[in-house]
Amino acid sequence: MRSFFKNVLANIVAIVLLCVVFFVFFIMMLVFSSMGNDKAVSVKNNSVLTINLKTNIIDSPTEEEVGLFNISDKSKSVLLYDVLEAIKKAKTDDNIKGISIEADDLHAGMTQIDDIRNAIEDFKKSGKFVYAYGNAVSQSAYYLGSVADQYYLNPSGMIELKGLATEVAFFKDFADKYGIGIEVIRHGKFKSAVEPFLRNDISPENKEQLSTLLNDIWSSTSTKMAVSRKMDATQFKTVVDSLYGMIPELGLKYKLADKLIQKTEYDQMIKSKLSLKEKEKLNKVSLAGYISSYADEDKSGEKVAVLYASGGINNGDGYNDIFSERYVKYIKELQDDEKVKAVVFRINSPGGSANASDEILFELQQLKKKKPLVVSFGDYAASGGYYIAMAADKIYSEPNTLTGSIGVFGVIPYYKDLANKNGIRSDIVATNANSQYYSALNGVTPYGVNLITRSVEGTYKRFVHFVTQNRKQTFEQIDSVGGGRVWSGVRAKQIGLVDELGTLNDAVKFAAQKAGLKSYHVSSYPKRMTPFEQIFKDLNEEDISARIIKNKIGKANYEILQQITDEKLKSEVKMEMPYQIKIN
Repeated sequence: MRSFFKNVLANIVAIVLLCVVFFVFFIMMLVFSSMGNDKAVSVKNNSVLTINLKTNIIDSPTEEEVGLFNISDKSKSVLLYDVLEAIKKAKTDDNIKGISIEADDLHAGMTQIDDIRNAIEDFKKSGKFVYAYGNAVSQSAYYLGSVADQYYLNPSGMIELKGLATEVAFFKDFADKYGIGIEVIRHGKFKSAVEPFLRNDISPENKEQLSTLLNDIWSSTSTKMAVSRKMDATQFKTVVDSLYGMIPELGLKYKLADKLIQKTEYDQMIKSKLSLKEKEKLNKVSLAGYISSYADEDKSGEKVAVLYASGGINNGDGYNDIFSERYVKYIKELQDDEKVKAVVFRINSPGGSANASDEILFELQQLKKKKPLVVSFGDYAASGGYYIAMAADKIYSEPNTLTGSIGVFGVIPYYKDLANKNGIRSDIVATNANSQYYSALNGVTPYGVNLITRSVEGTYKRFVHFVTQNRKQTFEQIDSVGGGRVWSGVRAKQIGLVDELGTLNDAVKFAAQKAGLKSYHVSSYPKRMTPFEQIFKDLNEEDISARIIKNKIGKANYEILQQITDEKLKSEVKMEMPYQIKIN
C-alpha cells in the first residue's frame, strides 16, 4: 500500500512539473513571437514607404490590444503622431522615393485619415510620387487613396463609394413587450443617447443634428475626393449616387481609377519608375518599419508631453480606455516632471462617467497652474470628452471632430413587469425611508426619481459652468448650443466651443511656443506596454471572458452589452455621446 501511494504521489508531482514547464515554455514562445517583429529596419536606397493592410493606426497607446487572444495578428499598431512625423521625414529622405498606398480597408478614424491625407498632400510637394492600389476597397481606404497621383484597381475589384448614412435602432416596444421598465432622466433635448428606450422613431431634434453632422463630414470628404480625382461636384455626386465604383469598368470610366491592373503589374510599374532591373528587389518599407529605423535617435532635454486619452471615461483603474484613478496619477507625474515644460492633452472620447470626468478635470486644472496645457481633439470630444478639455489654455479641433454634446443623462432599467409575468415578486424590509429607493424588481421610487433628476440637473449646471469659464461665454450662450447637441469641429469653431481648427502637430507647436521652447522633443504618455506586459494583463478571469466575448461579437456590440450588464456603468450619472460615426 505504501508503494502504491508513493507511485501516485510521484505521478502527481510529475504532472505538476510537466504543466509548469509547458506553461513557462508557452509564455516564452508568446513573448518571443510578440517581440519578433520589433527589429529596427535599415532603409535602403530606392525605397518606397508603404501604407498597407498590416498598418493599424491608433490615436493612443491604450488602444493597442496585444495579448493572448491576438498574438498571431500580424498587423502593427502605430501612433498617428508617429505616422505624420514619418511622412514628414520621408519628404526629405533621399532613400525614400515615393509612397504606395495599398490598403483595401483602413484601421483609422476619420480625423486620423484627414491628417494622414494632408500629410501626403504636403509630401507630394517634394516631387516624389504617390501611387495607390486596391482590390475590394472600403470608402475610408478610398478617401485616403484618392490623394494619390494615380489610382490603380484590380480588374475584378471594386470601390465601395456610397456616401454616409446612419441607422438608429429602437427598443421601446421590445422593452414594453417583455416587461422591462426603463427610467430615464436627462437634460437636453438633443441628448439622444436615451431615445431608443423612449421612442420608436428618430425625434426631429435628433434627425436634425444627425443630418447636419453627416452632411458636414460628407461635404468635406467628398470635396477632397472630387478635387483629387479632377471631377466637379455634380459629376462626383452622380458617381456616388449610382454606386459606379462597385463595377470596375464603370469605376475606370468615371475616373475613380486610372487603370485596371493586377498587383504584380502594379509592383512592376513602380520598379520601372525607380529604374530597377528585372532581378532587383523592390524595397517596400512599412510605416511601422520606417518609424523603427529612427526611433532610437537622441531625445534628451526639454520635453513637450502628449497625454493621450482615448475611449470611454470610467471610475477606477484600468489601462485601456480612460480610468480616472490612473489618469489622475499620469497628470500628477507630468505636473512634477521638471523636464516636461508643456503638456498637450489629446482627447478622443465620447465621454462616460460624470464623476470620473470631474476628477480628471480637477487634476488638469492643477496642472495648468504650473505649465501650459493645450488640448487637441481627435475623432470625438463629446460630453465627458469635451468636459475634461475645460482646463485648456487653448483647444484645437479637427474639422470633422464630433464635438460638444453638452448634456447629462441617467438610465435606470428595472424588470417588475417581466418578473410579475413569470411569478416573481418581492417584499422589502428597510431601516430608513429610502434604503431601497431603487430595486431591479420594483424600479425607482418617486423620491428616487426626484433625487436623480436633481443630480442630473446639478451636473448639467456644473458642466455649463466650466464651459462658460473656459469659453468666456454666458450660461445662456452655452445652454443655447448645449442641450446634448453634437457639432462638427467646423461648426464648433464657428460657435466658439473650440479655439482653432488644427492637428495634433499644431497643438504641439503652440504648446512649445507658449512654454518658450526653441529646442524640444515630444514624449508620449501613457507609455506603451511591453509585449510581456500586454500578454500578462490578459491573465485575469474577468478580462479573459470579456476578451472572448469582444472577439466574438465585435467591439461596437460589446460596448452596447457593457452598457446593459456592467453595474458600475449603470449606477452613474453619465456625460456620454449617443453614437459613433465611422466612414466605412
